[in-house]
Amino acid sequence: MHINKISINQNRFPTNTAYPFNLPIFQNTKALDLTMPVTFFIGENGAGKSTLLKSICSKCRIHIWEGVPRVRYELNQFENKLPNALDIQWVNGSVPGSFFSPELFRNFSQLLDEWAVNSPGILEYFGGESLMTKSHGQSTMAYFKSMYQKKGLYFLDEPEAALSPKTQLDLLGLLNDISAKGDAQFIISTHSPIIMSCQEAEIFSFDNHLIERIAFKETPHYKVYKEFFT
Repeated sequence: MHINKISINQNRFPTNTAYPFNLPIFQNTKALDLTMPVTFFIGENGAGKSTLLKSICSKCRIHIWEGVPRVRYELNQFENKLPNALDIQWVNGSVPGSFFSPELFRNFSQLLDEWAVNSPGILEYFGGESLMTKSHGQSTMAYFKSMYQKKGLYFLDEPEAALSPKTQLDLLGLLNDISAKGDAQFIISTHSPIIMSCQEAEIFSFDNHLIERIAFKETPHYKVYKEFFT
């Protein structure tokens, strides 16, 4: 464990009427106590789980690769202000880490190829091959296997979007193995019941008026899949 508490300070909200500060879960949740090496954020789209994930990552001073900046039709000036309302409780001081998002990973893979033109040795860190020569799922797992062997705090935003069910099982195995060693801590936003079945994990639901713990078999994701297969 590298962080064990995330506090949300409503008195620092710049507004209560604009996203994300208008969400009841942020207005009503005071703190999240983290007790396991893997934490899952679950909930419907728009519930705020990815927003909180990125905000915690920013507050921990871990770089978020944003890709190429784009012009926005309508810009929300409060969209990226949530980190200012957060406090992070570290266990033994800050550690490095990374942020993963499937939609931005392709840009990272292309940039890595450009670096490798002049520094071929950099590819050894990612399995010795260009990530661009692999399928999306293969390159993603190559990245996971190299990145997560180090001590650190790692954020993943819906990684299942890049993975087949079989590869999700590979990621689940990796999470189980690495979390048992105690060097890495993960905070993951996901819709995948496969991934959220990790043994050393706790799950926080964003589907009610505040963020609260939920057991794996009580999640809507587990119940929907169970009903479907039945």
